[in-house]
Amino acid sequence: MSLATTFIQRANFIDACYIVAFSLFIYGMSGLTGPRTAVRGNKIAATGMAIAIVATLLTPHVLSGSSTPWLIALGLVIGTAIGVPAARNVRMTAMPQMVALFNGVGGGAVAIIAWIEYRHHFQSGLSFWVQKSEIPTLFAAIVGSISFWGSNIAFGKLQEILPGRPIKLPGQTFINGALFVVCVGSAIVLAAGTHSQALFIVGILLAAAVLGNMVVLPIGGADMPVVISLLNAFTGLSAAATGIALNNTAMIVAGMIVGASGSILTNLMAKAMNRSVPAIVAGGFGGAIAALVAEGARITVRFARPPLRTWRSSFPTRGR
Repeated sequence: MSLATTFIQRANFIDACYIVAFSLFIYGMSGLTGPRTAVRGNKIAATGMAIAIVATLLTPHVLSGSSTPWLIALGLVIGTAIGVPAARNVRMTAMPQMVALFNGVGGGAVAIIAWIEYRHHFQSGLSFWVQKSEIPTLFAAIVGSISFWGSNIAFGKLQEILPGRPIKLPGQTFINGALFVVCVGSAIVLAAGTHSQALFIVGILLAAAVLGNMVVLPIGGADMPVVISLLNAFTGLSAAATGIALNNTAMIVAGMIVGASGSILTNLMAKAMNRSVPAIVAGGFGGAIAALVAEGARITVRFARPPLRTWRSSFPTRGR
């Protein structure tokens, strides 16, 4: 029994499980090309995720803490109790906002992991630079926080909790640029080795949170599918960065698959809607364009039909 336990906890066996897991991810995605094979593809990918979870739990340091198994079990129970009924009861017409909500949860989880990793290294006196996990962790904190808060705004607009019209502040582009500079500047300060102030990691998370809201609020509700696809790509990239920081092969591969597929889908949807991806990020997407389209439609309706008197005078009448 001890020999079997030692074997399944070896790094080579865990890596082999990860290879099987992300191979099932890729094979399952190939089944999503049509409605007949989509259900089977989802089941195959879910099997791969189950294998990845078991492989992670077999890692020796994961279950070493006295409270870790109970916390993992509690998280699984809470997540299953919330996720399964929500997914089963949602209507197909409400699926986009469900995808936005679940995508936001993934980005939020990545941001929390980045915060925990920073506190762990800071309190233990270790240097991120020595651990070589600093830059991926900071990248995950920024992108994950943007994805979480932006996805919440997208969900609110699609669910009609928030107004579907574009909400834009004066100088929106400069505000977004300033928030981005705060995120990158704080990350550079931490990467340079300044770990005496925990305010920099807090500044990253808060500035990225406000930036996520500011990027999505100026976008109209009709354009939310493109935004959700873009935020989905952000979540995948942040998850891949977290996998690099945690040395988790399954997270790296799965995150890159989500990031690449989300980026391709965003580009295709933007081209189909005659938009540009930089315009989406800049926050000028859907506001002025939608107003011009609406104005053009109103002018077309006004001049498409001649006046009623002219229309009647074009026909002869009796007694004339």
